[in-house]
Amino acid sequence: MFIQTEATPNPATLKFLPGRVVLPEGTFEAKDAESAARSPLAARLFDVAGVSGVYVGHDFISVTKAEGGDGWPQVKPAVLGAIMEHFQSGAPVLEDGVDAADDTSEEFYDEADHDTVVTIKDLLETRVRPAVAGDGGDITFRGYKEGVVYLEMKGACSGCPSSTATLRQGVQNLFRHFLPQVREVQAV
Repeated sequence: MFIQTEATPNPATLKFLPGRVVLPEGTFEAKDAESAARSPLAARLFDVAGVSGVYVGHDFISVTKAEGGDGWPQVKPAVLGAIMEHFQSGAPVLEDGVDAADDTSEEFYDEADHDTVVTIKDLLETRVRPAVAGDGGDITFRGYKEGVVYLEMKGACSGCPSSTATLRQGVQNLFRHFLPQVREVQAV
């Protein structure tokens, strides 16, 4: 098995591409060892010293290293080994009964804004999420209220120094172009 790696805009996160489908549907994110317990893959990665976050997408795994710890030259070989061992073991990515993230959970908006929210979700799905996934992360809709769109950044995008610029110059401008009623985009 050959696993490719790609840098992400977040220097603390690397994207690992095992050359196969990792999670057929949805995504999975673990920000600590406790939440990683629901995924044998994430749990194995959290056993690597210096790993502080794991995000699993369709065909990639983004791994975030802890601040102040060892650098990628020390952490990367252990992460590659853990990913390879996981896939060779035949263990599932998620434990039985654990569903991948449901991107419609915890949404809030006024029913009168339904058409606006449908357009926001369509723009996210067709124009934003593919680009963000290319950087090892994800962005999901959480709510809309009084002209403000609330989005959640995941994976490499969570805590990324350039995520604010992505939201302000990229996503916010895109939404404003198609939806003049959108005043602002905020991360939750």
